[in-house]
Amino acid sequence: MQIEETVLDQIRSRPRFKIITEIRREEYTAFLKRFLTEKSHEFSGNINNETAVITVKNNQNEYWKPNLSLRTETDEENKTVIRGVFGPSSAVWTFFMFLYFVFSILWMVFITVWFVEKQIKSNDFPWSLTLSFVMLSAMIVTYVASRIGQKKAGNEMQKLRQFAEESIKNFEQ
Repeated sequence: MQIEETVLDQIRSRPRFKIITEIRREEYTAFLKRFLTEKSHEFSGNINNETAVITVKNNQNEYWKPNLSLRTETDEENKTVIRGVFGPSSAVWTFFMFLYFVFSILWMVFITVWFVEKQIKSNDFPWSLTLSFVMLSAMIVTYVASRIGQKKAGNEMQKLRQFAEESIKNFEQ
């Protein structure tokens, strides 16, 4: 078993890792289902042939309740590659991406208005530069909110990571 992770993988909005193993995909899927059943007091999830979504059971339901999405692939050397991606529920993830999209589009509009205003030597939109900085600030606040959520869910993310690694280690033994 070989685990790959880069510094970039840790600072992303959705941290990720990759595990390369000799286990066949079908065997891993079947074993993962049994392993999840054994650990059902602590974890819940949905597993099919290509993907699995695992969550930690707890009493709190915060906006960044982490999920671990595991996707299995076969590489050209017939080894199984298990890609793990941490993230919030799909609804929360979609909301954050929507915010990034709206703030970035508005930033582009306001900065373009300011730039064009300067090019034509007009003073019709003096608020455009200020609003462009407000949009940049909103994007930064959105990013900080996601990082705070990740920090709050750090223990659960660690449990999910251990779940993924243990599922392979237990299979290989």
